[in-house]
Amino acid sequence: MAKKSMPQLKIGKYIPKFPIIQGGMGIMSSGPNLAGAVASAGGIGTIASVGLACYSSEYTGKNFAEESIKMIYKCVEEARKLANGGILAMNCMCALSNYEDIIRASCDAGIDIIVSGAGLPLKLPELTANSPTTALVPIVSSTKAAKLILERWEKKYQKLPDAFVVETPNSAGGHLGAKDYETAEDHILSLEIVIPELITFLKERGLNIPIISAGGIWDSEDMISSFDMGATGVQLGTRFLATEEGDASDRFKQAYLDATNEDVVLIHSPCGLPGRAIRNPFIDRYLKGTLEKMTCKIGCLTHCVCKMKHETFCIADALMEAYKGDWENGLFFCGTNVSKVKSIEKVKDIINELMDGCSKEYTLLSHT
Repeated sequence: MAKKSMPQLKIGKYIPKFPIIQGGMGIMSSGPNLAGAVASAGGIGTIASVGLACYSSEYTGKNFAEESIKMIYKCVEEARKLANGGILAMNCMCALSNYEDIIRASCDAGIDIIVSGAGLPLKLPELTANSPTTALVPIVSSTKAAKLILERWEKKYQKLPDAFVVETPNSAGGHLGAKDYETAEDHILSLEIVIPELITFLKERGLNIPIISAGGIWDSEDMISSFDMGATGVQLGTRFLATEEGDASDRFKQAYLDATNEDVVLIHSPCGLPGRAIRNPFIDRYLKGTLEKMTCKIGCLTHCVCKMKHETFCIADALMEAYKGDWENGLFFCGTNVSKVKSIEKVKDIINELMDGCSKEYTLLSHT
């Protein structure tokens, strides 16, 4: 049987050598080292914009927003040096209180693609109006969300997304595009349902917008399955975190090596979204209701029960502790595939393995 042609992922004017995106993981779980390595290896490397202040030697605990913006420029510059001309994206959470500043700084820093989720990026075309070459990619978990974005962008900005990342809360890591635990685990939001449904909707509208499959993508079989559903690219997060080039601490990576299926739990984030993480002493205290009450020091989220009611915990503090490798007090986000991490890999080896596996069914398209 003749091989099929490998889908060519084109996002705006950007065409990576391989249809692979590395997911954005904060805080500093995907920084310039990881993003640069993925871009250099032929994928799209992604810097997570949230909490970049922790990467600054001038961060005092009180200048979070200012230092985070400054570090956007530094991280893009560092990633460019490693990328060997490859493509770089910035992941920007709509839920952040300085979201608009982050978007503008990312464009000013020369980022190629903005990937935006944790809410609906309804104003993204307006915020990037002065950067027409920056490709815009919303993250959605349902066709309904994609419709809302399309309708707003077309009506108000006469603009279409350059791609959609369809991320299933069933298996993705970190903050999830679902209102509660039950919704996060509902099969109605699985890739198998949402991707074909969204592709059908787009075809009915006469639109050819690339779909990137995300959440639970681990190996070439997952890639092939995604392509068979109609996706033209895949996004991986968990597997890329546990790499030599990953910006996460060694203790963070060790947590991935040690994790079992039973260690993966859902929690309610202070921002109002469910999140998937590794169970550790911090999570145990959270689940038992014995976490010490915290006050908001940073104000990083537009909606936060820690800020408004002094309940749950400070998400920025918990993620920064994980970045620093504090097993007792950190929040270690992960996807459901974390138990598959058996060794610390190299980025290039992962991408080569993925493409070698796909080559059994697909021939790689050549492009400039």
